[in-house]
Amino acid sequence: MPVQIAVVDDERPAREKLCRLLHEHWPDAQLHQAADGNAALKLVAEHNLDVIFLDIQMPEIDGLQVAQSLSAPMPEIIFVTAYDQFALQAFDANAIDYLLKPYDEARFLRAIEKVRSRRQASANDDQAPLLIGDRGRVLVVQIKDVEWAEAADNYVMIHTRDQQYMMRQTLTGLVQRLGAGFARCHRRYLVRLDQVAESRVLPKGDAELVLVGGAVLPCSRQYREEFKQQLL
Repeated sequence: MPVQIAVVDDERPAREKLCRLLHEHWPDAQLHQAADGNAALKLVAEHNLDVIFLDIQMPEIDGLQVAQSLSAPMPEIIFVTAYDQFALQAFDANAIDYLLKPYDEARFLRAIEKVRSRRQASANDDQAPLLIGDRGRVLVVQIKDVEWAEAADNYVMIHTRDQQYMMRQTLTGLVQRLGAGFARCHRRYLVRLDQVAESRVLPKGDAELVLVGGAVLPCSRQYREEFKQQLL
């Protein structure tokens, strides 16, 4: 199945430039175009997109709002904008790259190589490690060691059996990176499915999960049925 790529920009020359480069360097990809945020959301609903090149400043719904509305499984997001002040917000929205206009072909190629590398790593090894920055160091945490995670503002706290790590990431983005062995059980929590030892029903339809290592996590009504299906 060809890679599904959306190019979203309210300026036609910008869309045409990206599409020309994509046709040249990713000829087997299926391209879709949108001129505003509303049209982008329609593309997301209609197609299983793998990659979105997304402008930020657009009428009505901007690119950041489009990215924040996406749910797992999420496409790879590359923001393309003439403004550098949105970079931090872009990466908070799980972008993998930030193309600053005007960009050249070499810079574009680095962006799509990053996408291809991530897709290849995902296809070859869904147990690739997490790399977590920590005061000038980069810590390597194996996904097989992660038991659960909790949202904490713009960060997540990742728990292994013996350690805790803080990572700048959203919970939605993290569950996508961790893969099918993990699931949301609450808006603030996700858990490794094979670590669930017991589920206890609580009053009002909520539940709690007891993990093999002894941790107890909430399982809210919002996620309970979907979580149960993933656990089966």
